[in-house]
Amino acid sequence: MKELTEKSGGLAGHLLLAHPSLRDPNFSRTVILMSTHDEAGAMGVVLNRPLQKKLSQLNADFALTPLADVPVYRGGPVETEKVILVAWQWREKQSEFQLNFGLEVGEAGILAGAPGMTVRAFLGYAGWGQGQLDNELRQHTWFTVPVADHRLTAAEGTGLWRRILGSLAPELKLLADEPDDPTLN
Repeated sequence: MKELTEKSGGLAGHLLLAHPSLRDPNFSRTVILMSTHDEAGAMGVVLNRPLQKKLSQLNADFALTPLADVPVYRGGPVETEKVILVAWQWREKQSEFQLNFGLEVGEAGILAGAPGMTVRAFLGYAGWGQGQLDNELRQHTWFTVPVADHRLTAAEGTGLWRRILGSLAPELKLLADEPDDPTLN
């Protein structure tokens, strides 16, 4: 298990929001929760691609466990058959975001019952090689946002992306609300 807080450095524990002009189908209108960002590369999971399944539907071994009702998301285009268990919470007293990434099943089961803790399962992840994400950030492909400013479970799908991006600036709200197909505008 890798436990991070917002104070861990780099973009670990932050959100990446896809720029509205990013049309790559893997990342268009995504919100990515970052677990790693250093000189070796970066890794995170896409928060807003729900698969409308519970972990017990994905694998019957979870049916009678505390993880049975954990929702499953498409975490990214890398290793899409791999299940990654992630838990997080905002610690009000410490004013920090706690992220537990890559949990073992037993650890995730314990955290699933903890007050204020959110547990999710992701199929795959988003990954960047050495310097790749930094280059994309210089090209303004992504917006970075500290998690503390946002409730990660308040909306699903592109609604989460729209809500967070739109909260950054009025002009971004206009872009966030733009339809996928401009002819529908």
